[in-house]
Amino acid sequence: MTTGPSSTLEADEPLVADDDRGTAPTTGESTGASVRRLVIQPVVVLLVMAGVAVYVSTATLNPTEAGLLNIDSLVALTIEHLQITAVTAVIVVAIGLPLGILLTRPWARYGRPPVVVLANLGQAAPSVGLLVLVAGLMGVGFWTAIVGLSIYGVLPTLRNTMTGLEQVDRTLIESARGMGMSARATLARVELPMAVPVILTGIRLSLVLIVGTAALAPFIGGGGLGQLIITGVNLQLDKQLIVGAVLIASLALLIDWVGRVVETFARPKGLS
Repeated sequence: MTTGPSSTLEADEPLVADDDRGTAPTTGESTGASVRRLVIQPVVVLLVMAGVAVYVSTATLNPTEAGLLNIDSLVALTIEHLQITAVTAVIVVAIGLPLGILLTRPWARYGRPPVVVLANLGQAAPSVGLLVLVAGLMGVGFWTAIVGLSIYGVLPTLRNTMTGLEQVDRTLIESARGMGMSARATLARVELPMAVPVILTGIRLSLVLIVGTAALAPFIGGGGLGQLIITGVNLQLDKQLIVGAVLIASLALLIDWVGRVVETFARPKGLS
């Protein structure tokens, strides 16, 4: 399960996955490797999930294990996990994207340091401690998990939105303004399209982070696949623990794949 980065990042450093560093693929070989990854990754994930389904249907389980390790229970827990992830993702994007845009406007930059510090603190804090702190303020339940995960997952979207907009060539912005475009039109037609690749990477990383950290939601009554891991640890049920970990990792990889597909097709034409 995700525990978050060990340290905060510098103010202008975007959050990127290890294989996103550097330039985008420009050769036929690199592009072919990227396409193969987009094809192979979901196939492998679906095969793993199918393998889990076959295992729980044929394995010899004790009564306690059989209570959760059955197809109906796993489907219900997976749906709960996806519900938590989806609601949190909507909140994270609804907060991180407009706030990131706002903090790059000249008249609002004075508010950037405290917001960045708060976002860094939210993710630098241990995930379990953050969720428990929110539970102490709100009580346990679904929405408590949503609030805690939203605080924890907003940083990549916020940071990459700011960085993507600030990396846009200033001469392009000045040219647009010189042609008579308003500040709002320049943002919508020049800045945001140019910043799309970096922004989408931040959203994808937020989603993967949320999926992994949602494994802790059962600690505060949030539900989801983390229930398998928590029960497995508490009762020393290795089969249940492994199945839960494999399913959560598979969901994270599947969400990562969906994000990469969106990045590939949403990237404006002409951007490498």
